[in-house]
Amino acid sequence: MKAIVADLLRGVAVLMGLLMGLVFFLSLLTAALVLALVWALRAGWARLTGRPTTPWGMRVDPRTGFGSAFRATRRWSWAARTAAAARDETAARRSDVPPEAGGVTDVEPRELR
Repeated sequence: MKAIVADLLRGVAVLMGLLMGLVFFLSLLTAALVLALVWALRAGWARLTGRPTTPWGMRVDPRTGFGSAFRATRRWSWAARTAAAARDETAARRSDVPPEAGGVTDVEPRELR
């Protein structure tokens, strides 16, 4: 009896896997067909109006992705944090200048427009 139930459950699992695969395949096929339809309508409209068909292209250069990610890691590195701390310490020392030494003593606030 256990073997029959196990075989039945295994068959149901295989059938469910096949159905899920079929649904996934059909959704990808539908997306591709919609994209092809949009492309064909766009090309047909361009031909109907006499304009040249412009290709779809990436507006962002994909080759710059590595460089921007590599530069972004500098912000979070230990050397960058210690350099920022040193800059902050230097700025703090500079702000200790007394007002008589040419610093601004009084500022009248203005309203923002």
